[in-house]
Amino acid sequence: MRHDALIVGGSFAGLSAAMQLARARKKVCVVDAGAPRNRFAAASHGFLGQDGTPPLKMIADARAKLLAYPNVTFIHGKVVGAHADAAGGFAASLEAGEQVSAARLVLAFGVQDGFPEIDGVRERWGASVLHCPYCHGYEFSGRKLGLLLESPHAPDHAMLIAEWGPATLFLNGGNPVDDEVRARLQARGIAIEPGRIAALEGPGQDLSAVRMHDGRRVPIDALFLAPRIRPASPLAGQLGCAFDDGPFGPIIRTDAMKMTTVPGVFAAGDAAMMMHNATLASADGVMAGVSLHRSMVFES
Repeated sequence: MRHDALIVGGSFAGLSAAMQLARARKKVCVVDAGAPRNRFAAASHGFLGQDGTPPLKMIADARAKLLAYPNVTFIHGKVVGAHADAAGGFAASLEAGEQVSAARLVLAFGVQDGFPEIDGVRERWGASVLHCPYCHGYEFSGRKLGLLLESPHAPDHAMLIAEWGPATLFLNGGNPVDDEVRARLQARGIAIEPGRIAALEGPGQDLSAVRMHDGRRVPIDALFLAPRIRPASPLAGQLGCAFDDGPFGPIIRTDAMKMTTVPGVFAAGDAAMMMHNATLASADGVMAGVSLHRSMVFES
């Protein structure tokens, strides 16, 4: 069976794109490996009408609603290869050996996070080591917060984090801040810790302190960081899509309508935008789905 659209990735962006296409009565196939980026978080916050809901439940509920449409097929699996086919569309190969073909593609496979090599970071990711203050800052209101960010914009991010509680900017042995920036941070009550971090400490997934290489312990209840990212799939590169350099890793280049530099291939979600959260990913998917449909209507 040839589909009108193949959606690679069935999380917030992919399901949102698929829903638009399903309601446009197109034959849609969604392939998803079941490992969404925010699966480590106990709850998703800030999503309209879903505040506090576990992200895996949000995805499961959205998938169930999508599969109520008879023109939608869902495959649990992983797309490992894709190329243009002789019919003017695309052929995709799944890890299990299955072949899927479609007139259009939506790349919504997300990204993978690359964490700093610091003991205690990975096991606390999504619980007390966090990415987005708008998603999780409220739950740590008034508590001791830290920021670890290897970027020239780290001081600005520290000032943002301080909106939720007393903050410490960890430089982790990196470049020191100049006097002007230091004065701005101190005026906001933000501490600066220049030393290198040895490990994070605390019971289970909780965080109680950052242990420095010199043995000191800086009390912290939550640590915000922005990991380096990479696409969760090589498909965009295989298809010849161009990338832009994002602040924390490569981003699939798209136009305002979410088409990549390869005609017929659209991209949405974390792999195709600078700012990342579930709401933005869903909105990005809506745009990709609508744009894909319009490309089929007006393809001439």
